[in-house]
Amino acid sequence: MTGLQFPDISPVMVTIAGFPIRWYSMAYLAGIVLAWLWLLKDMKKYRLGFEKAAVEDIVFYITVGIIVGGRLGYALFYGGSAFWLEPWRILEIWQGGMSFHGGAAGAVFGLWYAAHRHKLDFWQLTDMAALYAPIGIFFGRLANFVNDELWGRVSDVPWAVRFPSGGYLPRHPSQLYEAFCEGFLMLVILNCLWRFVPVVRERKGTISALFVILYAVFRIVLENFRQPDAQLGFYFGFVTMGQILSTPLLLFGCWLFWQKFRPEK
Repeated sequence: MTGLQFPDISPVMVTIAGFPIRWYSMAYLAGIVLAWLWLLKDMKKYRLGFEKAAVEDIVFYITVGIIVGGRLGYALFYGGSAFWLEPWRILEIWQGGMSFHGGAAGAVFGLWYAAHRHKLDFWQLTDMAALYAPIGIFFGRLANFVNDELWGRVSDVPWAVRFPSGGYLPRHPSQLYEAFCEGFLMLVILNCLWRFVPVVRERKGTISALFVILYAVFRIVLENFRQPDAQLGFYFGFVTMGQILSTPLLLFGCWLFWQKFRPEK
């Protein structure tokens, strides 16, 4: 049988006092902590003018927004009837199941509240969040790979992986594709633009627009390699839920970018 054997990695990273610590939850924690530390470093280097107390509040509200929004988004868009029949299962975040689009919406709401509370520029906050968000996306997609979930479609490429939950059929390791494009590549592109192209840093909201555009494009393209969720399947015979949700995201990103660079009247 062709395809690489799936590495036998337990989804539980370590067990402490009988409580399992999963790679999935640690991926979110690592992304948030690393983004926080990077923001503190950039605050001094670029004199961003944020107070430490404000940064702590921002990180807290973003974290809550990601968890609540991601979980609700998953229940709404991907959960099918299970969460409607057993709504208490929404609280079982340790079981996995998070929606990027829902988490992003929750994070934006958290940023809006933080900007209002501390009288900060909303678009500056969203730009800073967009700079570091790919870190969490990168670790999150790696955790999807370890958890043997969200694997790709059957393929005969030399690097196809035989996932146990995928019936041991050779499949695209779509989680790794997304980790590279939506995580590493976006991190490099956005940070290079913000740090080395002054106009991008000066026009607040530009990085936010580019983040939305890049993520939507990568997600729409990479969904062609990813197996759609079994409870949803394809819409119209060829479109996935991820592509449907990413299309308005792409349109919004293009509109926002145009707003930032349109000629003054």
